[in-house]
This record gives sequence, C-alpha cells and structure tokens, in this order.
Amino acid sequence: MSFAWGETYNLTTFDGPDTGFPHWAASTTRLFNMKFQPDVLGVQSISGYGDGWIGVGQEKISVSFVMSSRGERFNWNCEAFEDLTPAHFLQLAELQTELVIFGSGQKIRFPKPAWIRPLIERQTGIETMDVQAACRTYNILAGEGRHVALALLLEREPTQSA
Repeated sequence: MSFAWGETYNLTTFDGPDTGFPHWAASTTRLFNMKFQPDVLGVQSISGYGDGWIGVGQEKISVSFVMSSRGERFNWNCEAFEDLTPAHFLQLAELQTELVIFGSGQKIRFPKPAWIRPLIERQTGIETMDVQAACRTYNILAGEGRHVALALLLEREPTQSA
C-alpha cells in the first residue's frame, strides 16, 4: 500500500471467535474503525534516507548539507569526516539555533573541541550521532517547534581503480 500526502486512509478491523477473547465474547463480532493520516510538519523535514542519500520532501539529496527548522538549507562542502574544519562549524554557529544535530556519517565520530568552539561561545548545543539517528531526531525536534539545525555528512564511497 502506498500513501499520498494529505489523504486520510481508513482501516477496519474486527474481533471475532479467533481473536483470543474469552468464550463469552466469542459469539459477537465488533468492528473497529481507525483513521490514518501521514504526519505533516510545518517545517522542511526528512522524508526518507538510504545509503548515500537523504530525502527532503520529494527531493533526493546525495551531498553533505545543512538545513534548519527555520528554512535555511545549503550544501556543506565536505565529502569525508577528514575534510571537516572549524569553518564548517562556524557556519553552523551563524545559524543561531538552540541545537545543532550533527550526523557524522554511517558511524559516530565526534568533532574536535577546537571545531565546535564557535558553537560553545554562542551557547548552542551540539549532539553527534549517525546520519539516520540525526534525521529522526531532527524531525522530532523540528516538529515540536524547536529551532534546530541538522548538519549531515554524506560520505562518498571511495572509487576503485581497475
């Protein structure tokens, strides 16, 4: 089953003799109606992810990028953790958010203290996690109306020479 944004879907379930209810309830069948609606956030959010890509709405992004719950979004010019510098984190500090969620790639790697100094000086929190956890955390916090930024490091696979 596929879902379309903005639509409501109904699911009807019933309990009957084979549902584990006590014998006195086995002769009756009750119908239960449930309505499902996809979550729609009032901010740009992560709609999906996979190896080497992140979905933002209907767009599929395959480079490192930064986005915030207030609508800013830009490419974050780094292809590997080793490419990161203090200038990358200065860009994050300039967003003046309450929290930066740093997705450090497929595994958790913490930025050097010197890199995050601009965030500390502005009293901006930073949380480091893998990319998938960072996406989920951003959606929850942005959906709550928090002013957060998401910085994702999408590393390129090393090319193999023949």
